[in-house]
Amino acid sequence: MSAPNQLAQFPSLKGKRVFVTGGGTGIGAAVVSALAEQGALVAFVDIATEASEALCQRIAASGHPAPLFRQVDLRDIPTLQSTIADLASQLGDFDVLVNNAANDERHKLEDVTQEYWDNRIAINQRPSFFAVQSVVPGMKKKGGGSIINFSSISWHTSGGGYPVYTTAKASVLGLTRGLARDLGPHNIRVNTVTPGWVMTERQIALWLDEKGKEDIKRNQCLQGELLPWHLARMVLFLAADDSVMCTAQEFIVDAGWA
Repeated sequence: MSAPNQLAQFPSLKGKRVFVTGGGTGIGAAVVSALAEQGALVAFVDIATEASEALCQRIAASGHPAPLFRQVDLRDIPTLQSTIADLASQLGDFDVLVNNAANDERHKLEDVTQEYWDNRIAINQRPSFFAVQSVVPGMKKKGGGSIINFSSISWHTSGGGYPVYTTAKASVLGLTRGLARDLGPHNIRVNTVTPGWVMTERQIALWLDEKGKEDIKRNQCLQGELLPWHLARMVLFLAADDSVMCTAQEFIVDAGWA
């Protein structure tokens, strides 16, 4: 199901500079597309080059501002931060940061080594902090900004099968609330968006089976598929000036599961 035609426009997003991690596929691609449709100037990083370049071409072909894409492995923090600086030098300091990138690879408690733990944290937790560190000086110069961190309902619902992932995603709320206090005096808002089980191509291919479909039907208050564009709409609100007094909050978009 695609997004309906009659949805809100956010005039304050036009011309805003936005940086998105993991913007090439899934929820991230929906976020990048939605922001571009609002007239925002978007830059994003992803490890998936082919999909990211195709996304940029589709957005440009639709007549919206073409995003800037750079291929970055988020485990490489120096490259992430230098890329953010380079993109900001081209677009201008960022008004909005969307920390979306994550990987919910399944694993068992007994199989987790220190190396595996460090690798999962390097993907699912560490980049968010250092992306914030990179964009905040520019936001301070501009007199404010919006930082949007992505969590997951997995830890809310005691989801099993990926304990390092749930650890990382639970920590997002601590990051959000602590930064909201520190950055509030600079008019920088920090919030969390928490998705339910979103039917991205990856989720459908890897994890969705008949049992999963039954879980969705039983646990969601609202029936039907939770789709990437549903999350993108919440991001638009938090990126726009409409959410000017929202900070330190968690906005759950899960059709009522949690």
